[in-house]
Amino acid sequence: MADTAWTLDGQHGELLIHTGVTGRAAKMGHRLTIAMRHWRATVRWADGEPATAELTVAVDSLEVLHGEGGVTPLSGPEKALVRSNALRSLDARRYPQIRFAANTVEPTADGYRLTGELDIHGTTRRQVIELRTTNSGAMWELSSKAAVRQSDFGVRPYSMMMGALKVADEVTVTFHATRATDT
Repeated sequence: MADTAWTLDGQHGELLIHTGVTGRAAKMGHRLTIAMRHWRATVRWADGEPATAELTVAVDSLEVLHGEGGVTPLSGPEKALVRSNALRSLDARRYPQIRFAANTVEPTADGYRLTGELDIHGTTRRQVIELRTTNSGAMWELSSKAAVRQSDFGVRPYSMMMGALKVADEVTVTFHATRATDT
């Protein structure tokens, strides 16, 4: 393979966070879809195979796309409030980036297993990502879905009404990107 490194960013795909709602008043809350608009992934190749991968995400690029459920639809001002609360929970000023660095990349039946360190909110933990890949000849298609427990990283999920309504501790992160094979 001629490439020694790939660089992907928000122009190549999307990185989304999906939240749940818990607590006695969960029916009042919204299950959110949040886009992380500014991210950069670098994949280093060796002997025609990916050898390492690194993803860096700008926390303040968080954008609330929509919310499902709740008593009423999520309005523009409510999206702004949710964003503000999320940035406060993540302490975005103190911890402006989320980073995943995979130092082991193993082939699987439908892609690769990336094993490395995930750093959120100043806490680093081991994370395994199952990355599905498809090569159509002209285009690579990459996708993954992973669960992350906020409390494992010292992030306290947002709550209100004395805890009767809260963002679920576990969030789901989805990633989808495409890249031309010859660029």
